[in-house]
Amino acid sequence: MRFPRRVLVALLLVTGLTGTSLAVDKSFYSPVIHVDKEAGRILISTHGSVFWVDVPDAAKPHIEKLPISGLVDFVVEMRGNDQAPLLKTWKVKSGESTCMYFNGKECK
Repeated sequence: MRFPRRVLVALLLVTGLTGTSLAVDKSFYSPVIHVDKEAGRILISTHGSVFWVDVPDAAKPHIEKLPISGLVDFVVEMRGNDQAPLLKTWKVKSGESTCMYFNGKECK
């Protein structure tokens, strides 16, 4: 059975678009190495690598409350195209903070 060319092209486009647009959430249990408030990002370390996590606008007023060297469970959205992961939530596991849990919208 032969598919019409239009159907084949449409299937390839749909498959290609859905395959590249899926974002994956990942959790990192890491110490906070540095908070760059001006750039809106957090430097963390896990599995022997150090990398930046971008912070959405809702979290920017709260990132200065993260304890440097404190252990935090970060949930991030892994983005492609050599972009840094994007923060979704955090839970401070050790260290002092006035924002122990950020749920993506507010601190608790």
